[in-house]
Amino acid sequence: MKNKKSVPFFNYPALFKSQEKEIMEALHDVMSRGAYILQRDLKEFEENIKDLLKVKYALGVADGTNALMLALRAAGIRHGDEVIMSSHTYIATAASVHFVGGTPVLVECGSDHMIDPASVKEAITKKTRAIMPTQLNGRTCDMDALQAIADEHHLVIIEDAAQALYSKFKGKCAGTFGLAGTFSFYPAKVLGCFGDGGAVVTNDDNIAQQVALLRDHGRNEKGEVVIWGTNSRLDNMQAVVLNVKLKTFKKDMERRRQIASMYHEALKDIEDLILPPAPDADERHYDIYQNYELESGHRDALKNYLADCGVGTIIQWAGKAVHQFKGLGFDHVRLPVVEKMTSRFLMLPMHTALLDDDVSYVCDCIRKFYNEKLFVEN
Repeated sequence: MKNKKSVPFFNYPALFKSQEKEIMEALHDVMSRGAYILQRDLKEFEENIKDLLKVKYALGVADGTNALMLALRAAGIRHGDEVIMSSHTYIATAASVHFVGGTPVLVECGSDHMIDPASVKEAITKKTRAIMPTQLNGRTCDMDALQAIADEHHLVIIEDAAQALYSKFKGKCAGTFGLAGTFSFYPAKVLGCFGDGGAVVTNDDNIAQQVALLRDHGRNEKGEVVIWGTNSRLDNMQAVVLNVKLKTFKKDMERRRQIASMYHEALKDIEDLILPPAPDADERHYDIYQNYELESGHRDALKNYLADCGVGTIIQWAGKAVHQFKGLGFDHVRLPVVEKMTSRFLMLPMHTALLDDDVSYVCDCIRKFYNEKLFVEN
């Protein structure tokens, strides 16, 4: 096509370039001190996360999956315990339950792609111990509804907030509603390091104590091993990178919301598309748009056309819900709402290196696709 641009789905080099000097100075400082594991930089990062989320404890761990497993272990989830979650989530959510001996129970999502509270209630059995909502794409679930269910049935809530750092529901941050919340700092996250990283946050003294032991081989402050633990520490090299990025974090979240508004205004009148809620659509929600995931009845054709236009897109999680992956033992599960949605999901570029012209170009390409009907009618 004429005036073809390149708009990558993500742009790691550009994001690094924007903070290169400060990041390299911070890394050099760590290396010059030889301060790599459980040193002051990690403690500073944990304090920064506590302040950001208004939570009592934050503990840096190796990655988001480890964060989930350590939170579940600390909460006492054991063999045979059932944990309810949406099937529209990353495999790590279910895998974390599996690897602590529990049983993941998969349910439907609602029209906003978040876990459906009615489906949660229907799935509760005498073996249910916890609800694990995924705070998906930078949005927080209806935590009032989930907390009411948890209270009624004496269940705990462990939040998978890997995609939702600083997302809010009624002014309260994702990850701070339940007994514990977990985060990922994978490079493509809204706060991303240069490898893997994660955190567990909680207001519960016992959970914090248990996670602190579990992440460091079960050792207490004296170096004595008091429980079985593992090696799951966020290293100082990653912590200083995250500390640098936190300096612009709130400004970056506002830029994401601005991009989401641009997408919404340009695409809202295309009948075939179902867009994420606009930033000002619901005063209860403060969405940070980790991803901009829309639905299209012509998803595959649209994806191919955008690729021809130089626009990168992604179908999240290979276009499958967790129960649709063969070999995991979910062959008996049928979730028609999720299954229909997974055939329609498509994520557009969403990162702070995007220029307004990039966003406009993506929208122009999508509008041309529909205006000129560059697809086969279903």
